[in-house]
Amino acid sequence: MNTYDIIIVGAGPAGLTAAIYARRANKKVLVLEANTYGGQIINTSSIENYPVNPGISGFDFATKLYNQTKDLGAEIKFEKVIDIKEQEVITTKETYKTKTIILATGADNRKLKLENEEKLTGKGISYCATCDGSFYKNKTVAVNGGGNTALEDAIYLSDIAQTVYLIHRRDEFKAEQVLIDQLKEKQNIKTILNSTITKINGENKLESIEITNNNKETKTLELDALFIAVGQVPETENFKKLINIDEKGYVIATEDCKTNIPNIFVAGDNRTKQLRQLVTAASDGAVAATQAIKYINDNK
Repeated sequence: MNTYDIIIVGAGPAGLTAAIYARRANKKVLVLEANTYGGQIINTSSIENYPVNPGISGFDFATKLYNQTKDLGAEIKFEKVIDIKEQEVITTKETYKTKTIILATGADNRKLKLENEEKLTGKGISYCATCDGSFYKNKTVAVNGGGNTALEDAIYLSDIAQTVYLIHRRDEFKAEQVLIDQLKEKQNIKTILNSTITKINGENKLESIEITNNNKETKTLELDALFIAVGQVPETENFKKLINIDEKGYVIATEDCKTNIPNIFVAGDNRTKQLRQLVTAASDGAVAATQAIKYINDNK
């Protein structure tokens, strides 16, 4: 069995950036991805906060990054990783030997955990406005959340739907001020603060939702679609027996991207940090790869 210098778990911006840096150092690299390349960013309609190339779509950005990684000679396989050891990565198809590992698994969409949510996903409930928003032209939709993604979704949908409700459980949004300012300019976005979604109604498709405010008062909104943007859950379940993970599921690591295991590093949205953005994912990938390269060179 061949041994890789670095195995990277995850082909999002962090993982692919790590692969680029590792290949430029002439290391033998394998990237393993359970789904498709690009991670969450592939669903973004327009990237406006990444240096040099504003306005590029998430799909184009991810595809260019993927092709750059392949052109540099990194091996990429679409296999789900189910377990890791200090020098082995186990997928549903194969076991791979490696000197170092970089965990760049990112995070998945957080669910509301309400009855009918799973049943109606794809039938009026979505976690990606840029993927599904076009189906609801001149319709009535709602977005649930108060961060950057929720406001971006609401603003995007306001150019498609007739009415957009933006529902947030707090009394103010936690998004960037530029997005809050853009939100205020949209006449067809109606904000509902201090409220949570407590019920999802519908048989074969979404029909309405029930909202409960802080005073325990409820009301029903008839909707054609509900877009859920209430954060993410880190994809770390398969690794928690080996590496240190905090109470929220994030891998514990500082800016050096080192875990408690000397040859295992972490990069991207699945590690403990304050800012989870495209630019910080790329930064993590570069740092993690540099640390892995240093570990290999120091232990020849």
